Amino acid sequence: MSSSASPTRRPRRGSGAVTLHDVAKLAGVAPITASRALSKPSQVSADVLRKVTDAVSRTGYVRNVLAGGLASARSRLVAAVVPTISGPVFQQTVQALTDALAAHGYQLMLGQSGYVDSREDALLEAIIGRRPDGIVLTGIVHSAEGRKRLMAAGIPVVETWDLTPTPLDMLVGFSHAEVGRAVAGFLVAKGRQSLAVVAGDDERSIRRLAAFQEAAQAAGRGEVPVVRMPAPTTLKSGRIALGELLARSPSVDAVFCSSDLLALGVMTEAQSRGIAVPGRLAVVGFGDLEFSADLHPALTTVRIDGTAIGRQAAQFIVDRAEGHEIAQRVVDVGFSIVERESA
Repeated sequence: MSSSASPTRRPRRGSGAVTLHDVAKLAGVAPITASRALSKPSQVSADVLRKVTDAVSRTGYVRNVLAGGLASARSRLVAAVVPTISGPVFQQTVQALTDALAAHGYQLMLGQSGYVDSREDALLEAIIGRRPDGIVLTGIVHSAEGRKRLMAAGIPVVETWDLTPTPLDMLVGFSHAEVGRAVAGFLVAKGRQSLAVVAGDDERSIRRLAAFQEAAQAAGRGEVPVVRMPAPTTLKSGRIALGELLARSPSVDAVFCSSDLLALGVMTEAQSRGIAVPGRLAVVGFGDLEFSADLHPALTTVRIDGTAIGRQAAQFIVDRAEGHEIAQRVVDVGFSIVERESA
C-alpha cells in the first residue's frame, strides 16, 4: 500500500521562514523595536506591544532563541515529538531515527507531547525557537496554531504514524482506518459473531475503532460495543476494560484492542475469569511488541514497521537539509496482521 503527493518542494530552513523583519513591517515598527517588544516588553509602549504581538499572531512567527550570529548556521539537531516516552510501540521508530540521523552527523532531541493538543503546541513553540534542522512528529498536526507556526518557521517537518491527504510537509505512515477495516474482516472470516473494541481515547485509536465498527456492521455483525480507556493504555486498563465489556455485553466472542498492552490485560483478565482464549474469546492487539509472540497463547496482532518509518523520516530530513529534491513526499509503509494463537 503506497501513495504519493505533489513533488512541490518546500523551502529549506532559513528560506521562506517568517522573520522578525516581516513582523516589524506588518506592525509598522523598526525591526529593533519589534525585537525589544518580544524580548523586553516593558521597554516599549502598550500600543507598540499590541501591534507587534498582533503581527506575531497573524504570521505565526516564533522568536529564534539562538544567538543572532548562530541563527544562520545549521544546528545538526533534529527534534522528534512522541505522545509518550513510555509507549513501547514508538521505540523502534525512535531508535531507527536516532541511528539513521547519527550516520549523517545529526543528533536527535526527544520531546513528549502527551495526548493533549495544547501541550503539543507549547512544545512545538519551544522547539521551533531553537531552530533545529528538522522536526519529526508522531501523528498529524491538527491544531491550526501548530500548523501555522510550523509553516511559518520554514523548518523541514515529517509527520509519522499516520496518513492524511493534506500533509504539512513530508509524511511517512499508514492508514489507521484501513487497520480497523482489515481486523474486522479478519475476525469475520474466522467466524466470530459478536465483535467488540477496547481502545485508548487518543485520536488515532478512535479512527481505528470507528472503521472497525463500520466494517463489522457492514458484514452483518450488528452493533459493536466499545470500552474506551485513558491513553496511554496499560495492562491494568485492559483488565478493567474487559470487566466493563462483559458486564455490558456478555456474549462478546472477539475483542480488538488498540494496543498490545491492552490486549495483554484483556487476556490476563480472561484467564482470571476462566474464559478460554481463543476458544471462547478471540483477542487481537496492535503494535506487535516483543512480548506478543511469547504469550500463552501467543497474541495475534497488527504489525507496523516502526523501523522503516524512522529510517524514512531521517532520510527525508537529511535530503531536505542537503538541498535534494523530494519527489515523493508521502510514503505509506502499510501494515500486516500477524496471526498467532489468540484469534
